[in-house]
Amino acid sequence: MKIFAGFTEQETFTQIPDSFFRQLLSEISDPDELKVTLHALWRFEHMEGRLRYLIADDFSECVPNPGDALAKAVKRGSLLRVQRKPSSAYYFLNSPRGRAAVEAYGKGELDIPEGRSPSNPPLERPNIFKLYEENIGPLTPLIADALKDAEQTYPPEWVAEALEIAVKSNKRNWKYVEAILRRFKDEGHAKEQDRRNAKELRGRDVTRKVEDFLKR
Repeated sequence: MKIFAGFTEQETFTQIPDSFFRQLLSEISDPDELKVTLHALWRFEHMEGRLRYLIADDFSECVPNPGDALAKAVKRGSLLRVQRKPSSAYYFLNSPRGRAAVEAYGKGELDIPEGRSPSNPPLERPNIFKLYEENIGPLTPLIADALKDAEQTYPPEWVAEALEIAVKSNKRNWKYVEAILRRFKDEGHAKEQDRRNAKELRGRDVTRKVEDFLKR
């Protein structure tokens, strides 16, 4: 058995519906069904936008052959499945949003593009203490306190990027990193905005019909 190192302050957390603990946890006896159900809850929690679905390949990292486990989850009602072709099955969470999307799909009001699901699994947030030691130098108590304050003030991705910029500029000191972070905050983080705009444009056509349906 591989020993678990423990949870960290840098990772994200997933909300689990109370009904999972009140009902499903005691009813699910197949470990693989339990795995795909928890995996789905995790993935859906970290997706953005109204159209949230998964395909069978998305479950392969937790269950090598998830077909039977997914069939059990669909039969139980924790997941919903729709498909028009044998090779194109889409899985939704049995939630108000998921039920609305399935209904819209059944009425032909929603088109789902073939291929990958709308998001990748969430990545663990970078540990800025480790990044600092690897790229700038040894931690001191003052630097550790400054890093903790930065974590509370700025998104961790900003801190990681500021450290990277400092290294590339050969300015390996915390004051330079802080100056970059203040610039990000004062002027806006252009790269992040560009990513959001591109993502919004890609998803706009896909989600338009389901959004209209959900507004009824």
